[in-house]
Amino acid sequence: MLQRHLRAACAATAAAGALLVAGLSGSASAVPSASPAPPTAAETLRSAAAPPALLGALQRDLGLTRRQAERRLANEAEAGATAGRLRLALGADFAGAWVGGQESGTLTVATTDPADVPAIRARGAAAVVAGHSLAVLDAAKARLDRAAARRTTTDTPVWYVDVPTNTLVVRAIRPDAARALLTAARVDASLARVVKSAEHPRPLYDLRGGDAYYIDSSSRCSIGFPVTQGTRQGFATAGHCGRPGSTTTGSNRAAQGTFQASVFPGNDMAWVATDANWTATPYVNGSSVQVAGSTQAPVGSSVCRSGSTTGWHCGTVQQLNTSVTYQEGTVTGVTRTSVCAEPGDSGGSFISGSQAQGVTSGGSGNCTSGGTTFFQPVNPILQSYGLTLKTTATGPGDPGDPGDPGDPGGTWSAGTVYQAGDTVTYGGAGYRCLQGHQAQPGWEPPNTPALWQRL
Repeated sequence: MLQRHLRAACAATAAAGALLVAGLSGSASAVPSASPAPPTAAETLRSAAAPPALLGALQRDLGLTRRQAERRLANEAEAGATAGRLRLALGADFAGAWVGGQESGTLTVATTDPADVPAIRARGAAAVVAGHSLAVLDAAKARLDRAAARRTTTDTPVWYVDVPTNTLVVRAIRPDAARALLTAARVDASLARVVKSAEHPRPLYDLRGGDAYYIDSSSRCSIGFPVTQGTRQGFATAGHCGRPGSTTTGSNRAAQGTFQASVFPGNDMAWVATDANWTATPYVNGSSVQVAGSTQAPVGSSVCRSGSTTGWHCGTVQQLNTSVTYQEGTVTGVTRTSVCAEPGDSGGSFISGSQAQGVTSGGSGNCTSGGTTFFQPVNPILQSYGLTLKTTATGPGDPGDPGDPGDPGGTWSAGTVYQAGDTVTYGGAGYRCLQGHQAQPGWEPPNTPALWQRL
């Protein structure tokens, strides 16, 4: 039960409970203190640094004013940190979290134990009592993934855990095929919901225009995020764009690099090492959009995509950890969004505020009538290939900041990809990760309470 874990914490943070007075970015009443106030989540994730191109796309696609777009990004940063803390405190009771409202001003956290509701509300979140924990639903989805590896799933192309409805959803062209898949996976019918859908997701390959790269002088994809691997520079992109050894040329048709590793289907990830004529930068698509990190955005958050065919488009994160079947096979662990995309946008950048989210995989529809697009999360790409995301200057803290613990020691390391729940030591203290991210210089645990909780 949450009270077991949070009784002391709630007493210590009673003044900070009402996060929703001015949205999740609202601050609590000031408490006199001799030490500097820790950075907010919005400050850590640099929400205020969102560039005009991204804010403009948010205004167009989500019907926001500029001020609403700015508040939404700040609220989403705060919501992610609060959800991370509650997920750790709830433990096995946790049933998911999501944001809602035009400015993402409401964070909802679900639990399987009604006794947890007061403590969830004390953190400024709305509480929902659900029938199944997220762990139970994720386990059911994993069984579905294993069953799908042994059978054709072209008539059931998409499945995911939908946290607001607390169900495992299977989107099917033929509902009877979905029911057969659920039976084969031995998934309890009470956990699942079949949705009839005409979606035929496909990878978003080639065609013309924009800031692009070309594979073997023929097909076209979009650069995802610039990265480094030791002294080598390059970029992350979609696995279906090329195979190891495939050569690339830039949008200027100049020789560029070579695919070093690629996985598709299963996942949809790859990275290209570029030659000395190309320099990795923290920019997206040659504009002023800068990447400051890779903290995963919660369900319901705004997310924007940049691709070489259609440019900037925005929508929301609909489901994490989704499985989708393309003609080539099933891809697991992607994120489903309401953002549109078209062929040639594949591999391009998905970003929420200043935080890299992933690379465009595939989808259905287009940017005239609207559609659904899936992205391969970037953190697994970084972790799988030992890559470091190219970001702007260091984060909100640095070794000279007040309160710095001195010689850090411990196990925390910049460049490491951490998942929610991971534990590290730093400066003689233990910390638990609240949100998945790749550690950046300046994001040491004492400096980033939005990402780390001291034990």
